[in-house]
Amino acid sequence: MTSPSDEELQRALTELKAAHPALGIPKLHSRLRTDFPEWTVSEKRVRKLLAPKDAKDAAPHPTSQLVEGLNVAQWTPRVAVRVFDKKKGKGLIATHKIAAGETIWLEDPFIIAPEWEIYDKQRAGAACALCTTLFAGPANVRARCAYCPAAFCNALCRKRAEKTHAVLCPAQNPASMELMRWVRTHEWMATALVQCTARILLANTASGTLNADWAVVRGFATLGMEDRARYSFRSEPDRATWKNAFELYRRAFHRPQREALPKNLTDEERKVAVLLHRPLPVEIEAALFDYDTGFLRGLGRMSLNLEAHGGLYTLHAHLNHACAPNVSVRHLDQRRALSRITVRALVDIAPGQELFITYVDPATGYGARRNALAAWGFECACKRCAEEVVGWKPEEAPEGLGDLESELKAGLGVM
Repeated sequence: MTSPSDEELQRALTELKAAHPALGIPKLHSRLRTDFPEWTVSEKRVRKLLAPKDAKDAAPHPTSQLVEGLNVAQWTPRVAVRVFDKKKGKGLIATHKIAAGETIWLEDPFIIAPEWEIYDKQRAGAACALCTTLFAGPANVRARCAYCPAAFCNALCRKRAEKTHAVLCPAQNPASMELMRWVRTHEWMATALVQCTARILLANTASGTLNADWAVVRGFATLGMEDRARYSFRSEPDRATWKNAFELYRRAFHRPQREALPKNLTDEERKVAVLLHRPLPVEIEAALFDYDTGFLRGLGRMSLNLEAHGGLYTLHAHLNHACAPNVSVRHLDQRRALSRITVRALVDIAPGQELFITYVDPATGYGARRNALAAWGFECACKRCAEEVVGWKPEEAPEGLGDLESELKAGLGVM
């Protein structure tokens, strides 16, 4: 048994993180031991190499902006959006007294990017291709896509799926198949960006809701993938993987930015061009299809805002973090609307008080929470952290971080 140098270990961890981006530190350590049985490496050493350094070495803080024209009352009259400062950005405050246990609002997703188990069931026709509700049997399938095997639990879901499905339908846009196969094979969490892009493209050509939909997307908190990868994992980003995904993404969704299409298009390119017959505004075109300022920022935006089960929710995305949250987010309608979230008060909330969820497992200690929150690009300064940081030393940080999935489930209040 040998102990690798920091350079050797960092290189191995970078490759493992690129190949398995959803793994947390304990599972990365386990995989490292499997791939390099001749090495003796403690989990503590892995954590130290991947942990964020001093604040001066931290990535820029996430940025966000108000959603222009957002009507909060469509979900609830009991909260309002407030802008706090440039660093913290926006959040939600109570406008009325909210009692512990009270349901504050219900919300359907802006887009759905489900967990892989549900995704596979959707592809197999065993779950609704829109709302993800599982089918008890064939009799529960009430509607289907006219072009592909996608199944829906009712005509309403099929109608709502028109906001995204056509661009992802393998019959209507064959180029999307290669991208989705690659994403699924690598279990790469880019499905949210794919769904979001599909919605924007069809809002431009079919639904006529481009301005409203784009305002929602721009309003999500954003931290570029380059910064997020370095700050969260202390490793060199795997740019080759990102580039590969970008080329597939561009091939699947990019329409030549001109009215007159070239004559030498392939059949797949022509199908995309016909489906997306109206060119995007220049600003949105760049924000979707420029590699650095569009694609990588889009990936970072999606990963920062995804709810535990894989949806992006317009109002939910306004909720800030505290290690002692006062609201939780749950999926209560498992049978009829699996993707719908219910936001409930955990304690009494007074008017003017901010609503908080927790982005990480609140059962862990200060060190574990601090390390986990690096994925969101900030250090928590809530009351609980201010109390627990007294006397804490970095080398004493708890070792108990789970994989990314469990962190997200705990982190967004799904308990």
